[in-house]
Amino acid sequence: MYSISDIIEHLEELTGLQLNEDTDLFKSGVTGDDFHEMIGTYSKKFSVDMDRYLWYFHTCEEGNNTGSFFFKPPNERVTQIPVTPKVLLDFANKGQWDIDYPEHSIPKMRIDILINILIAIVFVIFLIYSILH
Repeated sequence: MYSISDIIEHLEELTGLQLNEDTDLFKSGVTGDDFHEMIGTYSKKFSVDMDRYLWYFHTCEEGNNTGSFFFKPPNERVTQIPVTPKVLLDFANKGQWDIDYPEHSIPKMRIDILINILIAIVFVIFLIYSILH
């Protein structure tokens, strides 16, 4: 069995934050890629099966998402569920991510990302055109 100090020491080493068992990691600034990296190393170190993990309930994406002005990304379509060291301790001792997520609907196609790709393509075409003329 793991202890809360095992979890907190691991998280503090990764994040550089001072944590207690009830610290909401997202609200403390562990977001985007940092959150994904933290969850990845946590799951490996503590052998937690992450098959049921849904990232968009716990963090946001990294970087700018211009398409999100028109279509919400997954994390903006659900209510955020905090991840704390206490929660991570419980899952480490169970050996699996164990949240019963609320009923929700996330589109299979990410139109916000498609818009970002189209904007990038238009920009590259414009840049090439500008260089050649």
